[in-house]
Amino acid sequence: MAAAALHLELVFSRPETTLAVTRGAARLLVDMGYAPLLEVCLPNGRRADVMALGPKGDIVICEVKSGIDDYRVDRKWQEYGPFCDAFYFAVAPEFPDGVLPGEPGLIVADGFGGAVVRDAPSTPLAPARRKALTLAFARLGALRAMRE
Repeated sequence: MAAAALHLELVFSRPETTLAVTRGAARLLVDMGYAPLLEVCLPNGRRADVMALGPKGDIVICEVKSGIDDYRVDRKWQEYGPFCDAFYFAVAPEFPDGVLPGEPGLIVADGFGGAVVRDAPSTPLAPARRKALTLAFARLGALRAMRE
């Protein structure tokens, strides 16, 4: 096989950054009155990094991006919209400006907390879907609590 025909793309994981941003985004959501769960499987088979239930029953999903490579390789984020009222990217403070699309909300977070830099557009869920997601969210939270 010719060297020109072989193309490998290396993606470097940044688990420390991912963990810190996830923790900070979850803490921010708690401060905003939400109850977050981490790594929630959605009905379409995707996994939300952070999914949170608000005091009025609204559902927020945050997709954590540890760096530019993580964003460029992962295009599944567009499949989260049908399962939340608002969608945010959550990134570290050193994440460069202008890389992420302008429509989703944006949270900048570290291991201690975060800030909403750009509000997410609100797209209310259909009542039947909201009920199904809320029930699944509650069951998941209760089952996780039993394991602790």
